[in-house]
Amino acid sequence: MTPLLFKNARLIDPEKGTDTVGTLAVTDGKIAGAMGMDGATVVDCAGKCLAPGIIDIGVKVSEPGERHKESFTSAGRAAAAGGVTTMVTRPDTLPAIDTPEVLEFVRRRANEAAPVNVMPMAALTRGREGREMAEIGFLLDAGAVAFTDCDRVVQDAKVLSRCLTYAASLGALVVGHPQEPVLSAGAAATSGKFAALKGLPTVSPMAERMGLDRDIALVEMTGARYHADQVTTARALRRLERAKEAGLDLTAGVSIHHLTLNELDVGDFRTFFKVKPPLRAESDRVASVEAVASGLIDVISSMHTPQDEESKRLPFEEAASGAIGLETLLPAAMRLVHGGYMDLPTLWRALSLNPAKRLGLDAGRLRSDAPADLVLFDPDAPFVLNRFQLLSKSKNTPFDEARMEGKVLGTWISGNRVWPSP
Repeated sequence: MTPLLFKNARLIDPEKGTDTVGTLAVTDGKIAGAMGMDGATVVDCAGKCLAPGIIDIGVKVSEPGERHKESFTSAGRAAAAGGVTTMVTRPDTLPAIDTPEVLEFVRRRANEAAPVNVMPMAALTRGREGREMAEIGFLLDAGAVAFTDCDRVVQDAKVLSRCLTYAASLGALVVGHPQEPVLSAGAAATSGKFAALKGLPTVSPMAERMGLDRDIALVEMTGARYHADQVTTARALRRLERAKEAGLDLTAGVSIHHLTLNELDVGDFRTFFKVKPPLRAESDRVASVEAVASGLIDVISSMHTPQDEESKRLPFEEAASGAIGLETLLPAAMRLVHGGYMDLPTLWRALSLNPAKRLGLDAGRLRSDAPADLVLFDPDAPFVLNRFQLLSKSKNTPFDEARMEGKVLGTWISGNRVWPSP
C-alpha cells in the first residue's frame, strides 16, 4: 500500500480535544503520525478538516427481506459519501438477525458489497418477539457486536433480566430503546398543545423516562453493559445522570434528528418528519444538545431508517416511522457547531471516539497505530439538499430542500480512498 501524507490539514482530534493545523501520515493502513515520508502520495487538504471517520450506531440496512428499501451496496456508498467509515447495523430485518446463520449471511453480504466497515448487531430475543432469549453466545462467536430488539421493546421484565444476566456473563453489550411500550404504542407525536391542535395520537415524554427507569434498575440488578439508543427528553436525562453517577456500565445516544428538529416541524404533516420516538419539544431538544456538549449523552447517530414512498405517502398517523441519515448526519451535525453549542472536537467525540470506545475499537482517534479511517470535509460549504441526489435507495429525509453547511470531500478506509470513488 502506498503511504499517504495529508498536508495542510485542520486536524480534528476528539481524543486530545484539539483543532490544529498540521500534517498526518498513513502507512500500512494505519496512522503513522505527523512526519513526512519518502515516496508518499500527498493529499493537499487546503486547510479543510481531517477527522476520524464517523462510527454510526443503529443503521438499518434492509437485507435480508427488503432490499428495495436499502441494500448493503447502496447503504455503503451513502455511508462513504457521508463520511461514515463504520456502520453498526440493526437486526430489525426480515427475518430478524437472531441466528448465527442469518448473521453469517449479513456479514458475507456486507463484505462483498459495502466499501465501509460493517459491524452487525443481533437480536436480543428470538424474532424480536420478547418471549425467548436469542442464542447470544453463538451470535457473539459469529461476530455480533451488540444485542438489541431495536424499537420492539421487551415488555416482560423477567425475560429482559435473563437476557441481561446472560449477556453480562459474556461481557456482551445490550442496546435498549427506552420507551414504555404500552404508552408509546401507536403514537405519532409527543403530547402537548401542538399535537392536540393537530389531532395526532400522542405519547407523553414520561414514557421515555419510565422505560429508562426500568432498564436502569435491571442493569443495576444484573451488572450488564448497556447502551440506550436514544435519550431525547429532559426528564430522562436526569435519570441518566444519576445512573452514571452511581457507576453503572451505561452509555446513551441520541439521533441527529432529535438534536436538530423539534415537534413543530411536523406542522404540515410531512411524514418525512415522523420518526421514533417522535420529535420533542424545543426545550427537550436544547437539553439533549447540552447533554451531548457536556458528555452526559455519549453518542450521536443517524438512526438511518429507510422507508419506501408507499409507506410514507399515507396520513401522518398511518405512515411508517423513520428517516434516512447516513449522508445528512455530518451536515446536520454542523448546525450544532455553527449554532455555537459545541466545537468540532466535542462533536467528534460523540460521532466517532465514544462509539469506538463503547465497541472496543481502536478507531475514532488520530493517534499513531490507529486505523486510517478518515474523513476530509469542509464544515462551511453551503448547499441546498436535494433528496433525489442522495445515494440511498430510499429518499425519506426530513432535510429535503433545507439549506445546510458541511460537505464531505474524501473518505478513507484503512488508508484506501472510498469516496469519491477512485
